[in-house]
Amino acid sequence: MTDPDFSLEEELIAQGYLRVAGVDEVGRGPLAGPVTAAAVILDPKAIPTGLNDSKKLTSRVRERLADHIAARAEVAIAHASVEEIDRINILRASHLAMARAVAALTPAPDYLLIDGNMLPTGLTIPAQAVIKGDARSVSISAASIVAKICRDRIMVDLAQQHPGYGWETNAGYPSKSHKEALRNLGVTPHHRRSFKPVHNILYQEKSVTS
Repeated sequence: MTDPDFSLEEELIAQGYLRVAGVDEVGRGPLAGPVTAAAVILDPKAIPTGLNDSKKLTSRVRERLADHIAARAEVAIAHASVEEIDRINILRASHLAMARAVAALTPAPDYLLIDGNMLPTGLTIPAQAVIKGDARSVSISAASIVAKICRDRIMVDLAQQHPGYGWETNAGYPSKSHKEALRNLGVTPHHRRSFKPVHNILYQEKSVTS
């Protein structure tokens, strides 16, 4: 498969959409922590080389690229909290984080390229959903890198407050060691109670104490 490029953006720029933002989120799958989204408008004359789906890059390369993106592009980052994830569900919370990131770009973009197969509801800016967008559009891959770096740093901070869950390495994803720690240490305020492994542990605790 080829690396992402700027062709989708170029087509839109040719149609008069000069400020095209790539939008992506990270953190749908974890059992703990927020979902984080980023919106990035690249400068066509200063696109960092090596942009790709953040999952395909090493942490060192992601860090270096995130610095380049911050220096050369317009970037906005936003989150949806654990409470919001539990209240409205993870898909809607992901879309909420995306909409917040887009709203934080000023001036507003002219057009949005959004990773995935669904658009957030209530967008007032023209947009298209791009399946596997972080492997097709460098704007979306830039957003995926920025969002991942930001969320990973949040999870490292939370790991210091709640040691034992391994969030500094698993970023809250349901690794074997994380699920084991959840059973042994219990549920923290940063765990998503609507997610089955967490819900089951809370239900078991309730059954034991009732």
